[in-house]
Amino acid sequence: VVKEWLAQLLEEVDSLVRSPKSFNSQIGVPLSVWEMGPQHTLGIFEAGISARGEMERLQKIIQPTLGILTNIGDAHNEGFKSREEKLQEKLLLFRDAEIVIGEKKWLQELAQPTFTWSYDAGADLWVQAVKTTAGRTRIVVSVEGNTQDIEIPFIDEASVQNAITCLCFLLYLEKDIAAFRQRFLQLHPVDMRLQLRHAINNCLLVNDSYSADITSLTIALHFLSEQSSGRKRTVILSDFHETGKREEDLYGTIAQLLQANGIQKVVAIGEVAGTHLSSKLPPPMLVETFPTTEQFMEQFRSSQFAGEIILLKGARKAGFERIAALFEQKLHGTVLQINLSALAHNLRQYQRVLQPGTRIMAMVKAFSYGSGSAEIASVLQFHNTAYLGVAYTDEGIDLVKAGITLPIMVMNPEASSFAALVDNGLQPVLYSFPLLRQFEDFVRSEGLHQYPVHLEIETGMNRLGFLPGDVNAVAGHLAGSSTLRVQSLFSHLAASEDPSQDAFTRQQAERFEAAASILSKKLPYSFLKHISNSSAIVRHPQLQMDMVRLGIGLYGIESSADNHLQLEPVATLRSTIALVKTVRQGESVSYNRRGMVLRDSRIATVRIGYADGYSRRFGHGVGKMWVRGKLAPVIGTVCMDMTMIDVTDIPGVEEGDDVIIFGKALPVQEVAALADTIPYEIMTSVSQRVKRVYYYE
Repeated sequence: VVKEWLAQLLEEVDSLVRSPKSFNSQIGVPLSVWEMGPQHTLGIFEAGISARGEMERLQKIIQPTLGILTNIGDAHNEGFKSREEKLQEKLLLFRDAEIVIGEKKWLQELAQPTFTWSYDAGADLWVQAVKTTAGRTRIVVSVEGNTQDIEIPFIDEASVQNAITCLCFLLYLEKDIAAFRQRFLQLHPVDMRLQLRHAINNCLLVNDSYSADITSLTIALHFLSEQSSGRKRTVILSDFHETGKREEDLYGTIAQLLQANGIQKVVAIGEVAGTHLSSKLPPPMLVETFPTTEQFMEQFRSSQFAGEIILLKGARKAGFERIAALFEQKLHGTVLQINLSALAHNLRQYQRVLQPGTRIMAMVKAFSYGSGSAEIASVLQFHNTAYLGVAYTDEGIDLVKAGITLPIMVMNPEASSFAALVDNGLQPVLYSFPLLRQFEDFVRSEGLHQYPVHLEIETGMNRLGFLPGDVNAVAGHLAGSSTLRVQSLFSHLAASEDPSQDAFTRQQAERFEAAASILSKKLPYSFLKHISNSSAIVRHPQLQMDMVRLGIGLYGIESSADNHLQLEPVATLRSTIALVKTVRQGESVSYNRRGMVLRDSRIATVRIGYADGYSRRFGHGVGKMWVRGKLAPVIGTVCMDMTMIDVTDIPGVEEGDDVIIFGKALPVQEVAALADTIPYEIMTSVSQRVKRVYYYE
């Protein structure tokens, strides 16, 4: 955020080059620095680390003359013995810097010159007052006895600290702060994520409308390709300003990137982009040009866009947020945010503990545990998952229609869905003789041969599956069948996460191996074997076999206390406050007067209710929501569309404030425990009327 805000503050003063988005890794930093040219007067590059030794390499690449230390949070703590070690590692970036800017408490022992800030006297910049009113914050500071102030359009503590850091940087450069006051007030919120949203006419919109450079365009096009799943690809982009490259070379590179990523339609907004791209992009690519954003909006017709994935890519001054508003469906105040970067990270965490040759079947049943099947499946397909698993045929059909080409196993097929299942190339699980015969008869009647199926064996779950005593008969029947071909044999572990049930887990595995041995001897071909779920992958690595089924672990939820993978939460359910009012002692809140007020209280009404999937079990103080860094208890009964929370002990809560129902700040495991249930239920209960917003960090 500091990097982006400094760019906003200084873009009309200096010729800037900066890292795109959060391009701060061992790969991202070199790519960012590569964009620096002799025409630039200031380079702002972000460096991030997750383990010892990384910062020293980044220091050699960036070689900063000015250093800014923003914060020492909890991210990547697992890579260091302590927070102090992480701090010392980060400070290696500045070992040859002329000055280091940051909060005094982090820089007190640094040998180099510093410019520090603090809420107490004694730093170079003393923050004397922070006053919040009507969505704005006024920050009063003292530097060398002189008092100055700025105002920002934010009220959260993180934004205040980021603004103070920016102010320190400007003061060190001896800038006239009076000339920057209006710019501080006009700072935009910074979203360092590529967001994927459902848009009008069954379109998907990738909104990246605050930056325009080659590196960030490359990232955005990569994300577009990852999520396209067979959709027509459209790019709307503005002029690229102040890149330091000749226009001919710049737009030649842009044209090459658009062609290489299979873009079928380009809307170029701006005189320069329109002129160059209309001549450089050959048919059959469709190119439309508009001199300004306003002219595009005047001629916009929603019927011109349907069933495609659209990248919105523009410089901040182009004002593409207005175009985004034309495309986006109306938002219910409650959204479920899905972090696709975290999903991919969690997948890699499990991949690294797999034995060589073991494949992954990703379970995307129940709308991918509430997260959205097609979007999740697209990421899994991009990262070379071997199989997908769904519960019912309809779920698999939706994935096929969305362009997913991975093989899909259907756990619970029904005879009435056989035709649709086969038409879409789905692979059923057969778990009983009646189902086997019914499906075999259907496939035979269609004139098909060697249709792929999966067999489920009952080893102790006592839900579905052929009994161990039936395996001989099943194997004998299938050995003589040219209609069906077994792709895999599997079973379900009942308690793989529970150490007290390890003996039973071993017993299940023995029963399964015995069944697999019988089937292997009778079938004239090989098949895959799998029994491990998310918790068994880590707790029982000897049971990984040919394939594992990865479910809830993908979404950052550890189903076992023994699972020490560094998983990240994927889903965040958040809403907003519709109203804050004072309720006097003795009055009541919600239906049936269930929420009696025992003191004069401030009660906030949140835009979420049981129709959104927020259970009525959370009523009467059971549930809690995260507001302004604190927990606020639910008061009264949960209503269909609204829930009331008590914010009396949380200062400054206002209408429009963000509320987290579950996410990183309030883990879904803790929310589930409050209602005496499991995370699976909480996640899958989020209703379809809650908009899903997908983003990539």
